[in-house]
Amino acid sequence: MKSDAPPHPYGPSVGRLIDEFSRLPGIGRKSAERLSNYILSCSAGDANALADAIRDVKTSVKRCSTCFNLTENDVCGLCLDPRRETHVVCVVEQPKDVVALESSGVFTGRYHVLGGRIAPLDGIGPEDLTIHQLVKRIRQDGVTELVMATNPTLEGDGTALFITNLLENDNVKITRLARGIASGSVLEFANREMLADALRGRQAF
Repeated sequence: MKSDAPPHPYGPSVGRLIDEFSRLPGIGRKSAERLSNYILSCSAGDANALADAIRDVKTSVKRCSTCFNLTENDVCGLCLDPRRETHVVCVVEQPKDVVALESSGVFTGRYHVLGGRIAPLDGIGPEDLTIHQLVKRIRQDGVTELVMATNPTLEGDGTALFITNLLENDNVKITRLARGIASGSVLEFANREMLADALRGRQAF
């Protein structure tokens, strides 16, 4: 990646490290410089441990073959947990949404991660998501309730409506999170109480 910033006084290696850190979400140039200075000042062992952790997560973590959540195994722990209800599936956009909903401690069913939301302006269609796998899973596994937990945005609601229309002839109850979550927000930033209320107050779609 070519940087528009002037050459770093410590040399091109530090400049490249700053460039890479600044590509991370929420990390500006100043924060990238602070992170780079930390790497320079920490021990070689600590720096290598960070590099190894990044390398390991990219080589070991993959999508669950059932729900498409992140896992290091073929099937994730949530899908394998015998205490969870198999007939209730909560549909979310991203793995981080699973983490957010799990923090509420309320939902006892299983999940399905779409991998995004339908967004024609961004070139993302239904075929780019795991919608086909979701429909197949519902019909094969005897799912009786589908909780639509896509983000309450225009694209999220449109994705939920698309899935609902696909299943209109299937014998499955479709609910959605109660609107305790403000329209236009994302699950990642909702607090625990808000998510718990939304799950308890889910309603017909």
